[in-house]
Amino acid sequence: MSDTLTIVSLDDLKAHLNVTSDDDDTLLTAQLGAARGYVEGWCGPLDDFTAGVPPALVQAMKMYVAHLYENRESTSFAATASEMPMGFFDLIGPWRKWSFGA
Repeated sequence: MSDTLTIVSLDDLKAHLNVTSDDDDTLLTAQLGAARGYVEGWCGPLDDFTAGVPPALVQAMKMYVAHLYENRESTSFAATASEMPMGFFDLIGPWRKWSFGA
């Protein structure tokens, strides 16, 4: 597997998140690895895209890291929330790998 940062650079991710300090670089790098693993769990290895990773999957990775960065716990006591239209699953849907057991 190639380095996750070749798909989404830390600087690009920080720009997406509007993060200007280096304080959370280690955390963001770990979350980027988690996001890649999550996308690959749905779509297969990103290295298999010989023409490059589709921009929608790159955006999905950024969105997933943003979610992890803003919601560091598994529960929330805030007001109810719902997924925005054209969310994570809308972006990865066209590249999802389907398999059915026998």
